[in-house]
Amino acid sequence: MKKLKLNYKLVTRRAFLLIYDVIAVCCCNFLSLLLRYEFRIDEIPSYFMSAVWEHLPLSILITLLLFYLFRLYHSLWAYAGISEMQNIIVACFVSAALQGVSLLIFDRDVPKSYYFFNAFLLVAATVTSRFAYRFARETRRRRRNKKNSVSVMIVGAGDAGNTIIKEINSSYFSTMRIRAIIDDDPEKQGKYIQGIRVVGGRDKIVENAALFGIDEIIIAIPSAGRRTIKEIVEIAGQTNCKLRTLPGVYQLVNGEVDVSKLRDVDVEDLLGRDPIRVDLESILGYVKDKTVLVTGGGGSIGSELCRQIASHRPKKLIVVDIYENNAYEIQQELLLAYPDLDMLVLIASVRNTNRMNRIFESYRPDIVYHAAAHKHVPLMEVSPDEAVKNNVFGTWKTAQAAAMNGVKKFVMISTDKAVNPTNVMGATKRICEMIIQTFNKYYDTEFVAVRFGNVLGSNGSVIPLFRRQIEAGGPVTVTHPDIIRYFMTIPEAVSLVLQAGAYAKGGEIFVLDMGEPVKILDLAKNLIRLSGYKVDDDIRIEFTGLRPGEKLYEELLMNEEGMKETANSLIHIGKPIEIDERQFFVQLKELKTAVEEERDDIRELLQRIVPTYQPQ
Repeated sequence: MKKLKLNYKLVTRRAFLLIYDVIAVCCCNFLSLLLRYEFRIDEIPSYFMSAVWEHLPLSILITLLLFYLFRLYHSLWAYAGISEMQNIIVACFVSAALQGVSLLIFDRDVPKSYYFFNAFLLVAATVTSRFAYRFARETRRRRRNKKNSVSVMIVGAGDAGNTIIKEINSSYFSTMRIRAIIDDDPEKQGKYIQGIRVVGGRDKIVENAALFGIDEIIIAIPSAGRRTIKEIVEIAGQTNCKLRTLPGVYQLVNGEVDVSKLRDVDVEDLLGRDPIRVDLESILGYVKDKTVLVTGGGGSIGSELCRQIASHRPKKLIVVDIYENNAYEIQQELLLAYPDLDMLVLIASVRNTNRMNRIFESYRPDIVYHAAAHKHVPLMEVSPDEAVKNNVFGTWKTAQAAAMNGVKKFVMISTDKAVNPTNVMGATKRICEMIIQTFNKYYDTEFVAVRFGNVLGSNGSVIPLFRRQIEAGGPVTVTHPDIIRYFMTIPEAVSLVLQAGAYAKGGEIFVLDMGEPVKILDLAKNLIRLSGYKVDDDIRIEFTGLRPGEKLYEELLMNEEGMKETANSLIHIGKPIEIDERQFFVQLKELKTAVEEERDDIRELLQRIVPTYQPQ
């Protein structure tokens, strides 16, 4: 029944257009004569009237046939645009021309101006019929949405902005009303795009948001870098408007810019720098046809390492993790993405000496990425023994198994918290770096460490916590108003780790230049604004005090290490620090005994090994 109803509607609409066009042709033919004689009917010669009247059936037939060929009875006029307008104009002028030719063929005399008047009148009549529905539909939509409309400001008066404006204005379902456009180009300011004025540059965002009562700001500059986006977001953040943006310039190149591609401004846009780009094709050449083992392969960093490695055709990928759920998830993901991948997933603890030795003896990996670690700072403060067992001696046992079984490269994941640590986790990671640098002196394996800051989106990251708190209505908890952190994305962190493997000569600590540190309070405020809420009015920020082992800022490099550059200007190498190795091994032995006995002096022992460790 529904199908019959739809067909009936279609037939009715086409019949209406046909009848209208017949009437329009008749009217246009006689109006052309009236215009020629300035609407003085009594002055029109009778032979002109007879010629038009006798030729009328042929004029109607020619016009209807051309309109059919140009699909003027098949288009969806509710969404008509430039293409449909072009079809109307061409069809009408061709119709007028053929009518003129046929008049000449049948020797029917009409004024010369008749041909031109007929063409233009036919265009006007046809445009009116086809676009009247769209106009009425748009009027109804605006009237219906007027009370509930969302006032929008577009930042960017380029191709992307123009496309977004067109889509919003033509959408029947959109409740958006574009009130103003922002662009830094002085030549565009003061001009209009589809009837909307470019009111000024980014310095006019706050002023015009208040003037026009803006609810939402759309950043339509897909070619802009992260620094530019950050600056615009910081300005727009003062307005308490919801912010959205286009993903990237490739959307514009592929012609994919439309409203569906809009996304909320991501926290990554606030890092104030463009993402680190690494030529993984050249770097990962050393992975191809190699047996690669990743410890902690189911974690945030470890799983991304597995993805990148799997895409470069290793001989074999061995995923080692103690947590079976994470291991299973990455296994299933990689099996689906790379069905030909030779992959082995092993459940094992890096703390188990015999298990690690057996794995290395059995599979003889060429490259090892050691990502397994306990890294939640507050949790490790109350369980220091477990942090030492897993981080320090888990690294020791894995590194020793690697060295004894001919591993060529061993890359350990470290952290900025290892620099002048104030917590157990940071102190254990600094000891891991010392182990790696010491092992490098005595074995053929190239041992290196990679140090970076907080990873956006990783397990335990502050961003998911803030999002959950905002969804729950607040408050958003920040430990201290002055706390700052370095941030990077998971792909950036992993690309650095992979590049370290390519650059490694042994003994280095690789450090990423991650730009300016981010104030956590600003991050929380911006995330609240990006979620469409007002700070303090809708979502309150609450200061909870520094957690155990937490400090106000993290450093990436110890002062005494110094730095030297690599082929990548954003990656630096810290100079190895000389240590008393004999004393170091004696201290490690004492630390091992202490954690096995669950003694209370673990922090004192850590401080003896890492003099820069200052427990709070």
